[in-house]
Amino acid sequence: MQVSAGGHRPPCDPPGHILSIVHLGVPVLRQRAREVEEVDDEVCALVGRMFATMYAADGQGLAAPQVDVSRRIAVVDVPPREGTTYTLINPCVVEASKEVDRSVEGCLSIPGVWEVVKRPLEVVVEAVDARGEPFRLEAEGDLARCLQHEIDHLDGMLYIDHISPLARRLLRRRYRRVQSTAGS
Repeated sequence: MQVSAGGHRPPCDPPGHILSIVHLGVPVLRQRAREVEEVDDEVCALVGRMFATMYAADGQGLAAPQVDVSRRIAVVDVPPREGTTYTLINPCVVEASKEVDRSVEGCLSIPGVWEVVKRPLEVVVEAVDARGEPFRLEAEGDLARCLQHEIDHLDGMLYIDHISPLARRLLRRRYRRVQSTAGS
């Protein structure tokens, strides 16, 4: 979206090149991503490039399907560049609060448009970090929202799936306008 608990700088080589972010309409965004069997050098290199790509795009989170890779990997830095980052491999939300929060969300794969989305205020996520170590993360507020947003990507969902059909149609119309002016 725009620590042993998974919060650390990734133990990967310095990030390589910036990856291309795919946009709404690309099939990988609507498919459930494949589980990661082993955290190896290839996965570690991808994580480094995902962080570099996320920062270059001024994002707070990025999921592998957004860079056209069908793997259950996401990176998060909320609030951005304040020292704690999260690498989530094969993450899942294991608990969510009944209390919800309504807040504006955007997405690097749907640039230029935002919408208010209702999500649980607090979540507990279990995942594997970039060292291959399992961890459990309790999050609330913006971090919880970002984690849910990125895990949705791994399940083939977008934030627009959480808004009404009318709001979704209007957002798509705004998105097409933004894209047509960006291309001119």
